[in-house]
Amino acid sequence: MSIRRPAPKLQQPDSFAFTEENLALAKMHIAKYPKGRQASAVLPLLDLVQRQHNNWVPMAALDYIANMLNMPSIHVFEVVTFYTMFNLAPVGKYHIQLCGTTPCWLRGADVIKETCKTKLGIDLGETTEDGIFSLCEVECLGACANAPMIQINDDFYEDLDAGSMTKILDDLAKGKEVQKGSQTGRKSSENK
Repeated sequence: MSIRRPAPKLQQPDSFAFTEENLALAKMHIAKYPKGRQASAVLPLLDLVQRQHNNWVPMAALDYIANMLNMPSIHVFEVVTFYTMFNLAPVGKYHIQLCGTTPCWLRGADVIKETCKTKLGIDLGETTEDGIFSLCEVECLGACANAPMIQINDDFYEDLDAGSMTKILDDLAKGKEVQKGSQTGRKSSENK
């Protein structure tokens, strides 16, 4: 397991507060839980923070959420550092999460990783100089039958090879619409 550290102090904002719209959503999430169990809303609130704050969770937001949920800040920190879906530092506009577990690895995840690294000029854990792309390797993304696969922000891209991965990166860089899901036309996880 890799060590996950928050962004350096220079990159951290001094404070955090939900927008009016996200505050209403946060209150809706909190209301789903019985009195005394509001801390159970920590995951959806962290997700709201990340969506509001350019796809990463700043340290100031941890205290903000802890106060909202009446729980110690360290407990929020434990949650945000445990779940790799939360980014603790700035990432690119397109955050590429490459599945490197056994099914994807057996089906060519190493080729996809090298394609991304070569095409973007970055290594795992890095962001391109223009801030458009970042790349990391994650555990299973749950589409093993359609391996190899990646997740970019909230979308899955499956049945990849070097050519389809290059096309996805090129299209995203040009602001073009990108085909989500299987890159071979497979429906769901059906055989072709």
